[in-house]
Amino acid sequence: MIEIGLTGWGDHPSLYPTPELAKHKLKSYSAHFPIVELDSSFYAIPSARNVEKWVKETPERFGFIVKAYQGMTGHTRGKQIAAEQEPLSELLRTFREVLEPMRSAGKLKAVLFQYPPWFRCEKNNVQLLRYTKDQMADWPCALEFRNQSWFRGEMRQKTIDFMKSEQWMHSVCDEPQAGEGSIPIVPVTTYSPCTIVRFHGRNTFGWLDRKTTDWRAVRYLYRYSPAELAEWKERLVALEQTCEQLCVVFNNNSGGDAADNAKQLMEQLNIQYTGLHPRQLEWFDEW
Repeated sequence: MIEIGLTGWGDHPSLYPTPELAKHKLKSYSAHFPIVELDSSFYAIPSARNVEKWVKETPERFGFIVKAYQGMTGHTRGKQIAAEQEPLSELLRTFREVLEPMRSAGKLKAVLFQYPPWFRCEKNNVQLLRYTKDQMADWPCALEFRNQSWFRGEMRQKTIDFMKSEQWMHSVCDEPQAGEGSIPIVPVTTYSPCTIVRFHGRNTFGWLDRKTTDWRAVRYLYRYSPAELAEWKERLVALEQTCEQLCVVFNNNSGGDAADNAKQLMEQLNIQYTGLHPRQLEWFDEW
């Protein structure tokens, strides 16, 4: 089964053409897509109250990919963030406790651990990945790299084998090929229950440019052409055969292109989802 969705539910104006729809964005979003990537959790561990609210607002068949807090993946290096002073074990424990209602409801697809560009393929980092996965125990955990050393030469197969042995779910990326801080497309399943594919766009200039004030907005400013999406059709169909569920997430949000691209891909794959929220305005009165 291929599940297609977007990164976050707030930055997609085409999904909320009326004030009423915009007022209930997650409910409105879950009338269109069966999964979403929760990216706000990267910047701060969410409250248990919000997690419970999100679980209640979404259909039974809906799922979340939750991005790991930046203090758990080393992104806060050099930043003054008090929470990072806590031991990693405590951060992971808190994260698990907060997400437990989502997990218990069967709506947690994965916790996505995306490591920074300076996280190289080195012994100490391999040990850190082992420790992190051990602390997460049987929780579904996805792994995404931002450094080519993990997939260069003979390390490609070693990295894949490591992820399989440690039961890390693979987050396959489509992103600009812009040097050491990007990775190639490696369409391989490492954890049979699920594989993730994330479309970051192909804006090479934006990927490299850190001088712009809002560089994140520039980085993900990209619209995939129908031909580029068609390139992925065979890959996705092949990947679907190697896992029970394939979650595809569009992260090219900056220009409002993610929702359109996701729907174009659904059309190319001839996918229509059932079990989502209805799209009538009247259903707001039911909640």
